[in-house]
Amino acid sequence: MESSAIFRLSSPPPSFLTTKPNNTKTLSQTPWKHRTSLPTQVHCNKMFVPGFGEASPEAKAAKNLHQFFTYVAVKIVAAQLQSYNPEAYKDLMDFLDKHSLDDGDKFCADLMRESSEHKSLALRILEVRSAYCKNDFEWDNLKRVAVEMVNESNTKVMRDYVQETSH
Repeated sequence: MESSAIFRLSSPPPSFLTTKPNNTKTLSQTPWKHRTSLPTQVHCNKMFVPGFGEASPEAKAAKNLHQFFTYVAVKIVAAQLQSYNPEAYKDLMDFLDKHSLDDGDKFCADLMRESSEHKSLALRILEVRSAYCKNDFEWDNLKRVAVEMVNESNTKVMRDYVQETSH
């Protein structure tokens, strides 16, 4: 079966593959070392956000969501355990009293190393965290709610300022 997208070796190469002769003299044989005095301008429709160092604002938000998903997973697992395994629920609550959920990965790693019973709790939390993030979290709703919150708070701040300054 012959395809028109495949080039025959005997036919001349397509025009976009052939190089055109360069009649201008170059300053250097290595064009990547040649510098111009004009700055390179990047055309982008997004805002530049300074001061975030190694990560973008989205990466920082993702990190916070990652921590939040751990918190949600712990709440889900705790609610499940409370109804069908009160002993494991008590173990999880005791562990929560002694360990912070500020760093979800550290919390799960510490829980996993506590004992074999705690290891199964940690694995369940990891499983629920992943499933919640992939299947249950409403990403579109997050964007809608965040935009609404920003618009409402901007309006409130501007309204309050106008009221303060007009009296």
